Amino acid sequence: MTSKVTDSVIYIGANDHDIDLFEGHYEVPLGMAYNSYIIMDDKIAVLDTIDQRKTAEWLTNISATTLGKNPDYLIVQHMEPDHSASIAAFLMKYPATTVVGNKKTFKMIEQFFPGIILANTLEVEEGSVLDLGKHKLNFVMAPMVHWPEVMMTYDSYEQILFSADAFGKFGALDTEDPEGWACEARRYYFGIVGKYGAQVQVVLKKAAGLNIRTICPLHGPVLDENLGYYLGLYDTWSSYLPETDGVCICYTSVYGNTKKAVELLAEELRKRGVPKVAVNDLARSDMPECVEDAFRYDKLVLATTTYNAGIFPYMREFIDMLTERNFQKRTVAFIENGTWAPQAIKVMKQKLEGCKDITFAQNNVSLVSALNDDTTAQVIALAEELSESYQKVIVENEKRIDPTALFRIGYGLYVVTCNDGTKQNGQIVNTVSQIANNPDRIAVNINKANYTADVVRKTGVMNVCALTESAPFQIFQHFGFQSGRTVNKFESYEHYDVAQNGVAFLTKYSNAYISLRVFETVDLGSHWMFLCNITESVVINKEDTMTYTYYQKNVKPKPVEQKSGWVCDICGYVYEGDELPEDFICPLCKHPASDFSKLN
Repeated sequence: MTSKVTDSVIYIGANDHDIDLFEGHYEVPLGMAYNSYIIMDDKIAVLDTIDQRKTAEWLTNISATTLGKNPDYLIVQHMEPDHSASIAAFLMKYPATTVVGNKKTFKMIEQFFPGIILANTLEVEEGSVLDLGKHKLNFVMAPMVHWPEVMMTYDSYEQILFSADAFGKFGALDTEDPEGWACEARRYYFGIVGKYGAQVQVVLKKAAGLNIRTICPLHGPVLDENLGYYLGLYDTWSSYLPETDGVCICYTSVYGNTKKAVELLAEELRKRGVPKVAVNDLARSDMPECVEDAFRYDKLVLATTTYNAGIFPYMREFIDMLTERNFQKRTVAFIENGTWAPQAIKVMKQKLEGCKDITFAQNNVSLVSALNDDTTAQVIALAEELSESYQKVIVENEKRIDPTALFRIGYGLYVVTCNDGTKQNGQIVNTVSQIANNPDRIAVNINKANYTADVVRKTGVMNVCALTESAPFQIFQHFGFQSGRTVNKFESYEHYDVAQNGVAFLTKYSNAYISLRVFETVDLGSHWMFLCNITESVVINKEDTMTYTYYQKNVKPKPVEQKSGWVCDICGYVYEGDELPEDFICPLCKHPASDFSKLN
């Protein structure tokens, strides 16, 4: 099939409804799309070939698009066979075409096509530019997203990013996905790319410096609207942050007793208002979809039986799939079952020991054969613990002034929120202090250049939300690195509610909010000092307030230091040190020391 991306950029890919397992592993009930593109200019460039299952259709699409003209360039962004298998067939038809790739690309072409003759080649690197006429193609290296040779291509004329496998999804393009883009894109990302979050973050930083109007991936639809949504999801996924509030329960059950405990837990969680409870039977569910759920939600419950002095095989496989994809930044709880010597919790914990930033629940459940009164109580206690953070903040009238909320104020970091009459707004501040206690009064300093200062000067009303130590750097980016003059910061932000004064307060990553009314404003030169009375003060949870010191040490990204070391020529992994051991093996791509080069 062919279709226009723009007048001069044409889609020439193909849909595959005959494939049952993509990469021999992933179920694709909606089929698969193999994407390829042509840029028509003074010079003609084809971007990537497609799977050999559709070679003939693809070559026909090229001929129909070029009207018999020979392509000048074949740009090979990714050598995985679903994108490179038709290279030889293409060159048989167009032998004079120049093949464009990087150093690693050409090495892999030799491996996949022994004896192939490349009459003309062009080796590119980071920052190389290929001039087609109006279209200037800039090459962006993206090693280990998700193969070592991957590169992306940015067309500065059309402002198109040809993103290789990034931003792809399962599903053919001629079949509507009833669940929209995100579901199958998420399963695709965590199944195929999930291990390489750090490498995706590097590419996202490069993309942030480009003016992108359209994203053309190698699978799934062309993305040309609301790009912030797709980029935001990739930032969340590659940062390993939870995307959605909720509890994912994954279990195995031999005779049904563990399943009954899981069903009871799910019922108790739903009773307590948990926004989403996803339950997966690992023996019967699509395993990659279970992995997707585990990375989607902020809490995970693993329930299984003790089996051969270990854990049930499906659970062992599932945890292995999580750990090899760098599972982290989640709360994890356990349910075990064993008629004698139950030790599934111990084994599961051990398998997760290497995962970063995992909080283990305090109230785990240990069944001995079947549920009884004691273990039912354990399930209920676990439900109480897991649901606590989702409870809506309800303030009784007689408790609208909670003096302990003021204990959250220190030399910390806060989101100060306000409402300009048309939208909610917020910004990061670190200058909030209690200046009197009879009556309780608060001073808030805000830079005069900030939009929040203008709104508070006009309305005299604000909320101070005390941030907790669990707040990720993305919170500071969201509320601190963009202006409310040009962005509605709460338009796509889910974790907030509105206080009695009509101003938003954060319900996640905040342990208290204090509603204030300004009674006097002091001009401090660069800042306004707002002296305020308290109209409401509410404690949300018991988490510790983030201090400025904690932020600097644990949250703020460290500057990149110039270090001595060795870089893997295959995947870009850096070994720090003056000397590289002769027997060193790259922890990412498993290549030997001979594939490392000294850092300049």
